[in-house]
Amino acid sequence: MIFRSELKFLSIVVLFLSFFELSHAQDFQGKAIYQTKTTMDLGDWGGREMSEQQRKQIMERMKSFLEKTFILNFNKTESIYKEDEKLAAPGSGGGWGGFASSFTGGPQYKNVKNQELLQEQEFFGKRFLIKDELKKLDWKMTSETKQIGQYMCFKAIAIKEVDEFDWRSMRRRNTDEQKKNEKEVDTTNTKTVVEDIEIPKTIEIVAWYTPQIPVNQGPGEYWGLPGLILEVNADKTTILCTKIVLNPAEREDIIVPSKGQEITQEEYNKTIKQKMEEMREMYGGRNRGR
Repeated sequence: MIFRSELKFLSIVVLFLSFFELSHAQDFQGKAIYQTKTTMDLGDWGGREMSEQQRKQIMERMKSFLEKTFILNFNKTESIYKEDEKLAAPGSGGGWGGFASSFTGGPQYKNVKNQELLQEQEFFGKRFLIKDELKKLDWKMTSETKQIGQYMCFKAIAIKEVDEFDWRSMRRRNTDEQKKNEKEVDTTNTKTVVEDIEIPKTIEIVAWYTPQIPVNQGPGEYWGLPGLILEVNADKTTILCTKIVLNPAEREDIIVPSKGQEITQEEYNKTIKQKMEEMREMYGGRNRGR
């Protein structure tokens, strides 16, 4: 029995060392496919007045916006994370989804060696290149484990500051108070939809990473753990890796994004604020003129 346990332990050590050696090979590259899903409660946005069929129809129309597939190509120090355009539904940008998609990023490049983040972003027809430093989360690693596919994963937790325009955490402001006053509608109120939205300052992030692929990469803005991050639970959004290919036969170059007006995240947020102020004035003026 002792011999078997020692043999099992040795096998695990050899397995981890082989993956460590693989990830540090000069030409090492990997590809991971992620499914993302963001939940939305229509009841917070007037959906309580709709029939069940109406709610289902709206959620079906928004499915292509709330549920997406992304591809992460990575090596020892770099990664590029972008939506799988082949699976993007045609005509899915209409209506509210079209407006909200203005907040959805293009290809995102991370260089963990240089602490560099680059992201192409289109906002109301104008293309930007957001360039900033990588923000590292203060991960608290735990001993809790679970299996994701063929990989043993460990749990890590962090508190993340939320970007003020992260639509994934948007919620209606003072929802409970508004429910009480539903019958007392002020027809002179010029409050816009934008003013009715709030985003929490911080959220808890739960990530599952595997030391079997010891690169400190992950989907989107998540990175900094001693293994590839395979799952993220962040407020209303879940990101789950469904497929991994190490050293694929057909390799895809990790191309550094370069298109668009170079701008920092802070400057980009100021641009959004200015545009939203213009919209508030435009729609508020229309309401006041009636």
